[in-house]
Amino acid sequence: MRFMNKICKSILVLGIAFCFSTCQKEEKEIIITQEHYHRSVDMLTGVMVHDIFSPPVASRIYNYPNIAAYEVMCKGNTMYTSLSGQVHDLSPIPEPDTTASINFRVAALVAYLEVGKTLIFSEDKVDIYRDSLYTSWGKVNERSFHDSKTYGLAVAKHITDWLDKDKYAQTRTMPKFSVHTDDPARWQPTPPDYMDGIEPHWREIRPAVIDSASQFRPAKHPDFSLEKDTPFYKEVLETFEIGQQIKKEGETSEKLQIAQFWDCNPYVSTHKGHLMFATKKITPGAHWIGICKIACKKTNADFEKTIYAYTKTSIAIADAFISCWDEKYRSNLIRPETVINQHIDENWQPVLQTPPFPEYTSGHSVVSGAAATVLTDIFGENFEFNDTTEVQYGLPIRSFRSFNTAADEAAISRLYGGIHYRAAIDLGLAQGKALGKYVIKKLRMTDNNSATSSTKQ
Repeated sequence: MRFMNKICKSILVLGIAFCFSTCQKEEKEIIITQEHYHRSVDMLTGVMVHDIFSPPVASRIYNYPNIAAYEVMCKGNTMYTSLSGQVHDLSPIPEPDTTASINFRVAALVAYLEVGKTLIFSEDKVDIYRDSLYTSWGKVNERSFHDSKTYGLAVAKHITDWLDKDKYAQTRTMPKFSVHTDDPARWQPTPPDYMDGIEPHWREIRPAVIDSASQFRPAKHPDFSLEKDTPFYKEVLETFEIGQQIKKEGETSEKLQIAQFWDCNPYVSTHKGHLMFATKKITPGAHWIGICKIACKKTNADFEKTIYAYTKTSIAIADAFISCWDEKYRSNLIRPETVINQHIDENWQPVLQTPPFPEYTSGHSVVSGAAATVLTDIFGENFEFNDTTEVQYGLPIRSFRSFNTAADEAAISRLYGGIHYRAAIDLGLAQGKALGKYVIKKLRMTDNNSATSSTKQ
C-alpha cells in the first residue's frame, strides 16, 4: 500500500510539474522588434528588384503592406490613429477578438507579408521567408501565434479588398501609349531598347491622400524650340555640355558619382554585339524607403514608430508618382537624348540610360521632394545621415546634412545623368515638396511624432 501511495504521489508531482511547464510555455511572449520589420521590408524590396517592377508600380507595392501593418499596430497602441477616413475609401479594419491572445506586433507582420505577397510575382520567395517566421513564432507560443495570425490575415483581406478597387487592374488592359505624331516636341522611345512608354495610365490609380492626380500640377515647362536663344534650347545645351564635361573628367567626376548614386533605374540593359544583359537595381521610391530605414535605425525608433515612419513615407511616395505621371503624359515632352542626337550630336550619349517615359517632370525630383518633406516632419530638420542604400550595388556611402539636401542632390543628379532638363528638376522638386506638405497636413497619425510607447500585447 505504501508503495502504491508513493507511486500515486510521484505521478501527481509529475502531473503538476508538467502542467506548470505547459502553462509557462503558453505564457511566453513572442518577442518582436523593429528589426523584424526592417528585415521584412528589405525582403519585399529584394523581391521587387528580382521581379523588375517599374518605379510607379513599386511605389504601390510599398504602400499597401505598410498601411496594413500600420492599421493593425493602431489597435495595439493608442498613441497612433487609424488611417480609416483619412485615406481615400479605407473603411475601419475588423475589430480584434477581445478574448483572443493577440500579439499585435506579430499580427502587423502577418498583415504586411500577406498583403505584400499579393502584389508581387515571386510569391514563393515571400512564402519561404514568412514560413520561417511562422515556425519560430509557433514554437514560442502556439496559442498567441494562432490568434495573432488569424487577426493579421483578417486585416490583410480587408486591405486587399480595398486595394483591388484602386483601378490598377483596369489600367492593365488600357491601350499602350501612342507615339505616332509629327510634333517634334513629343516624346519618342529612346535607346537602347526603344521601349513603349511605361504606365501611361497611372494617373487613373486612386491616390491615398491627394484629391486628384492633377492637384499638384506644376507650372508649364519652357516651350519647345530649336532657336538658339530660347529658354528650352538653353536647357538642352546645358544638359549636353554637362555630359561633355563629365566625359572629359572621367571616373573622378563628382557629377558622375552623384548621377550613378541616384540612378535607381530598376532595369538597365547593356548591348554588346549580339549579346544583351540587364542590371537590376532599386527604384527611386526604394532608395527613399532605404533612407527611412537609416533614420529609424539612427534614432533607435521602436517597432511602432518604425511602422509609422515607413507608412507615412510610402504614402507620400505613392501619391508623388501618381502626381508626376499625370504630368508626364499630359506634357509628353521629348527627352534630351533624342533632341541632342537629332539636332546637335548624333553620337552623344547620356551618363545614365534614359528611362522609357516622357521627360517632364522628373520622377526622382518629385518623389525625393515628397519623401524628404515627410521624413523631415518625422525626424526633424538638419537630420544628418550616411546613406548606405546603394552599397549593395557597388556604390560608396554618401553623407548628407539633412533629408532636403539629399533630395536636392537626387534631383540635380538627373541633369548630371543627361536624362532631364533643368525645368523638370527644379519644378519637379517643388511639386514633390508641395505634395509632401499636403500629406503632412491631411494625415493625423499621431499627436507626438517622436515619442515611443509600449504596445498592448
